Amino acid sequence: MKKDYIYTENMTVGYGKTPLIRQIHLHVKQGEIVTLIGPNGAGKSTILKSIIKQLDLLEGAVYLDGTCMKKMSERETAKKMSVMMTERVRPELMTCEDVVAAGRYPYTGPLGILTSRDREKIQEAISLVHGEDLALKDFSEISDGQRQRILLARAICQEPEVIVLDEPTSFLDIRHKLELLTILKNLVREKQVAVLMSLHELDLAEKLSDYIVCVKGDAIEQCGPPEEIFTTDYIGKLYGITKGSYHAELGYLEMEPVIGPPQVFVIGGGGAGIPVYRRLQRKGIPFAAGILHENDIEYAVAKALAVKVISEQPFELIKEETYKEAEKIMDSCSQVICCLKEFGTMNEKNRQLAERGKVNMEEEEKYE
Repeated sequence: MKKDYIYTENMTVGYGKTPLIRQIHLHVKQGEIVTLIGPNGAGKSTILKSIIKQLDLLEGAVYLDGTCMKKMSERETAKKMSVMMTERVRPELMTCEDVVAAGRYPYTGPLGILTSRDREKIQEAISLVHGEDLALKDFSEISDGQRQRILLARAICQEPEVIVLDEPTSFLDIRHKLELLTILKNLVREKQVAVLMSLHELDLAEKLSDYIVCVKGDAIEQCGPPEEIFTTDYIGKLYGITKGSYHAELGYLEMEPVIGPPQVFVIGGGGAGIPVYRRLQRKGIPFAAGILHENDIEYAVAKALAVKVISEQPFELIKEETYKEAEKIMDSCSQVICCLKEFGTMNEKNRQLAERGKVNMEEEEKYE
């Protein structure tokens, strides 16, 4: 059974003497990633800052590897836990290697003299984040993505049992987000480090985390594995979504549909219609979509963006009454766009719709 590297007991956090969130019970086990999600201002950073002792607890206790952190010195804590917070670090006149080397401070003497083992650990950490080409560069002159990698190397260099990260992907582009989180996931898998972090990117939190903690209002609202937390209804409730929608099936957000009688009928399927749906929505053109099987990858997008979706049950041949409904709506539209080039047996009725609509495949250009 995996041990708890961090657990909290009746923890209450806040600022001054004003409590923000009460009765927090968290458990972070070795080889696991626990992620806090929730609206801005919900208290995710406050929880993390309280755990790492940047803020005083109002009630309760935090235990690190079985020891109450209140009784641990800064050096003792640093040997077991490293931290990456959202504040931008801007050290003066330091190379990236110097920044990583700062992670060895719990192990050096009063003079901070590095041993050969310390230097080995520094190079190992730099290698783990693929930062060899950055080692001798000035830290202040590299990109945000490169800085995050170097700061992660500094955290790794401490040889921690636990890493705490607050929005580690802030300021990063897509490539660097994925690089950083892949490095983190490999570290967890290979070295069995425990990770506690907060993330805004729900799609990444769902894919990366072993356990999700939902923070809202003055409480931890819900906890559980990603498959239990990331449902369309619950995420909408957690974030109070009133404009647009969140779709758990693919982990994305969609804008609101354009309201009004459909002007365009889109024949799609297998994902081919998704770019057209979004383009019509951006152009402010109400549209109908069909005939889609309800297990089709694009069904959820059509439901979010179309005025009307004509659908069929999964794995069923399209029924005649379904076809007639689609035919009626299509005839009321001024244009038909067919996104399909081939039609299978299950999709024969869509071929008939395309023929009836006298679809000109070039007509789609009108809406580009």
